[in-house]
Amino acid sequence: MRIVAWNIRAGGGRRAVAIVRQLENWQADVVALSEFRATPPSRALAAALAAGGLPHQLTTADPRHPGANALLVAARWPLRRLRLRHDPLDAHRWLVAAVAPPGGLVLGAMHVPNRVSGRKYPFLDAVLRCARPWRLGPALLVGDTNSGRRGVDEEVPAFNAREEGWIDALAACGWRDAFRHLRPDARAYTWYSPNGRNGFRLDQAFVNAPLQARLKESRHVWGGARSRGRRDALSDHAALLVDLVDG
Repeated sequence: MRIVAWNIRAGGGRRAVAIVRQLENWQADVVALSEFRATPPSRALAAALAAGGLPHQLTTADPRHPGANALLVAARWPLRRLRLRHDPLDAHRWLVAAVAPPGGLVLGAMHVPNRVSGRKYPFLDAVLRCARPWRLGPALLVGDTNSGRRGVDEEVPAFNAREEGWIDALAACGWRDAFRHLRPDARAYTWYSPNGRNGFRLDQAFVNAPLQARLKESRHVWGGARSRGRRDALSDHAALLVDLVDG
């Protein structure tokens, strides 16, 4: 099973068709898209994914606020939305779904607000409160966390002790950063600052203990880079591809 988590930037816009084509090329079985919106390009993107083999879909996009960033989870298998006691208050940036392929798992998609919003740390704290008492079996939490480890996930200093401590706290209760679990010291960046062009790894998948035995691969890939010669041709974020063996 391949899970692709990707911040598609501003709903996809004119890039929506190419984004769908890239997801098809990656042979995604489940996708979790950040910055999905209730705009015509995003709606067309969702319809194309459904026609291409990912018909089971859940979204937090609100037609009353079509330009607001939200989430889409689409899968080959049925999805059932789950509500947790400590869900973050930013409901459009958090979506938990039970996926029903062979073996089954729960996927939590997130797009953590940035510091300037004032909502980042309450969001991180809420995710941790959901993760600590987890009783829902094999699971992973994926998405754009706007967080990372100091010194290893950044080209210049940007992350702080609070953000790194959140990652450490997830690890302490059994949730491992899938990329770091396989590559403890590797350098990889999923977003580059538009001015300084410095790289940061903002996108992660945290795999809990019951799922770690099924983790085969976790890597970051830039969509469309080969075909257009640009790293950010389809999005300013790299996608995160997580491969699992069937349970």
